[in-house]
Amino acid sequence: MTADVRRSPTLHDVARAAGVSLATASRVLNGSDRKVAESYRERVEKAADELGYTANASAQATARGTSAAIALLVADIADPYFGQIAAGVARGADEEGLIVTIAITQRDPEREAKILRALRGQRPRGVILAASRTDDGETRTADELDAFRHLGARTVAFGAGADRSIRIDNRDGAERLGREMARLGYRRAIAIGAADGVRTSDDRLAGFAEGFTAGGGALARTYRGTFERESGAASMADALRDGVDAGTLVFALSDVVAIGAMTAIREAGRTVGADIAVCGFDDVPASRDVTPQLTTVRVPLGELGYQAFRATVDAQWQQSPVELDVLVRDSTPVVTP
Repeated sequence: MTADVRRSPTLHDVARAAGVSLATASRVLNGSDRKVAESYRERVEKAADELGYTANASAQATARGTSAAIALLVADIADPYFGQIAAGVARGADEEGLIVTIAITQRDPEREAKILRALRGQRPRGVILAASRTDDGETRTADELDAFRHLGARTVAFGAGADRSIRIDNRDGAERLGREMARLGYRRAIAIGAADGVRTSDDRLAGFAEGFTAGGGALARTYRGTFERESGAASMADALRDGVDAGTLVFALSDVVAIGAMTAIREAGRTVGADIAVCGFDDVPASRDVTPQLTTVRVPLGELGYQAFRATVDAQWQQSPVELDVLVRDSTPVVTP
């Protein structure tokens, strides 16, 4: 016995039910710029609703030249940094009746270019690149973004290389964090960053070293890994094997990496805070949930995601000022003489 599968209503069915031509029904439901009399529009929309008709996305893209989608490329959706950005983009898309397509680049230039090439066929309204990239992939990505421009899609990047840019002054925020840690009395620090050439990491490491040194501290050594929590734990374990004196400060390029470092410190039988201090960057929600709460630099990630969306759809757009705030918490207590 075979299952009774209902046939999905077609555009022909809608046109027949509304008493209009197929062309008229298509103009109403597939987003054509050609005007349709309001009485016809109401009849078509009523018939589509009663029949349960869903417009074909490919047909809409053909009629409009673009689809009702915004493409968002992130490095890792499990990272709360990108989760907050995605939430901001989704908020903007909801306001405009658009949808968000998310793709994961894993910070791989080849993968990023391949994804962009595949997305071209979907004709998204705009493309947002949120992942921190390296100079290595700049040319390949630039070629793909040029192709989107020819299709009329606006491109937005966190950093440079697109039609419009979302700027975060990572270096300045880290520099102010470094100065504040020196003001609290810290004089020895180690840093945990990502691979050389990753801009976000490089800017944050350079800024922290500049501010900490200017305040009278010294950055003893730097460990390199990735943006993942596990990498923070592994780098901290390496540092502990090399020797970490009590009173040392650990600066991690992100809160996620810092939380991994805190785990390694505890597993080694050391104490986070009074023994080994730790600070991060971003102020993801988990930074307030760990014990002790993590000192960090607050980046308004959700608002930046919303601004990135607006940059894809607003003809006249300028980025609003981005305030980065140093938040001192219990993971970096004041050093007593």
